[in-house]
Amino acid sequence: MGTGSVGMGSLCVLLASVLWGTTGTAATFAPAVGPLAIGAAAMGLGGLLQALIATRRIAREVSGLRAQRGVVVLGALSVGAYPLAFYSSMHLAGVAAGTVVSIGSAPLASAVIERVVDKRRLTRRWTTGAALGLSGTVLLCMAEAAQAHDAPGSRSAQTIVLGVALGLVAGFTYALYSWAAHRLISHGVTSGAAMGTVFGLGGLLLLPVLLATGAPLLDSWSNAAVGAYMALVPMFLGYLLFGWGLAHVPASTATTLSLLEPAVAAVLAVLVVGERLPPLGWFGIALVVGCLAVLTAPTRTTAPTRPGSGLPDVTSHRRHGPTRSRTGRAGGT
Repeated sequence: MGTGSVGMGSLCVLLASVLWGTTGTAATFAPAVGPLAIGAAAMGLGGLLQALIATRRIAREVSGLRAQRGVVVLGALSVGAYPLAFYSSMHLAGVAAGTVVSIGSAPLASAVIERVVDKRRLTRRWTTGAALGLSGTVLLCMAEAAQAHDAPGSRSAQTIVLGVALGLVAGFTYALYSWAAHRLISHGVTSGAAMGTVFGLGGLLLLPVLLATGAPLLDSWSNAAVGAYMALVPMFLGYLLFGWGLAHVPASTATTLSLLEPAVAAVLAVLVVGERLPPLGWFGIALVVGCLAVLTAPTRTTAPTRPGSGLPDVTSHRRHGPTRSRTGRAGGT
C-alpha cells in the first residue's frame, strides 16, 4: 500500500469526519424531532441511497458478498444499532459528551477487534496518535461536562451514566461496521459494493424505526430540511468518503482519524449555536489535531544499503537507472 494511497485514504476519512461533525449542530434546528427519528432518518435513508447508487456493483460482486455473508450481516446489524445508540447518547448525556464517548471509544474497540480477529499488531505511530487523540477527547468532554453542570436545568447523574453507556455501545458498533467494511474490501469487494450492501441492509433495518418515530420530520419544512441534510450530506456523502478511505487505511486508523468529529462538533457549537468552550476544551482540540498530524504525516522510506557497510547503495540506481515499461514510461511496473 503506497504512501500516496494511504494519504488519500486518510484525507477521505478526515473529510467524512468534518461532515459528521455537523450533525449535532444540525439537529439543534429540529428540536421537536427525537433522537431515534434523527438517527433512523440519517443513517437509514443515507444507507439506502448508498445501496441505490451501488446496485450494479453489488449485482456484479454478489458471489464475493455471499462468500463473506457473516461479515455482511454483522456489519448491517452494527449499522442499524449505531445511530440509535449514538443520537440517544447525545440526547441523554449532551452533544459534546455523547459525541466524545461514542467516537472516542471507537479506536480502542477497533484495535481490539483487529488484534483478536486479524492478529494485527499495533504500530508505535498508531499508539502515539491514539493516546493524543483520546487524551484530547477526554479533556474536551471534561470541559463540556463542567460547563453543562453549571448551567440551569443540568442533567441528572443517572441520565448522564445511561448516555455514556449508550455512547460506548455506539463506539463499539461503529468499530464493528468499519471493520466489516474494511474486511470485505480487503477480500476483493469494491468499496462501493461493500458500503452499499452493509449500509443498504442497515438502512432496511432502520425503516421500521423511522416509520414509528419519524412523524415530526414532516411537521414543518425546517424539520424536513434537517432530515434531508442529515441523510444526504453527513451520512450519504460522508460514508462514501469513509468507504473510499477504508480501501486504503486499516479500520483502526480510520476510526482514530475520525476523532476529528467531536472537535468539529465543539467548534461548530461555539460558532453556530453560541455555546462557550473553556480553555481546557480548546487544549483538548489541540491534542486531537496533534493526533491527526501524527497519523497523517508521510513515512520516511529508507534507501537499500550496501551489504556489510550500513551505507545507502546509490550505485545500483546509477548503474541501471529507472526501469522502463514497454510503453516507454519510467517505472517499475
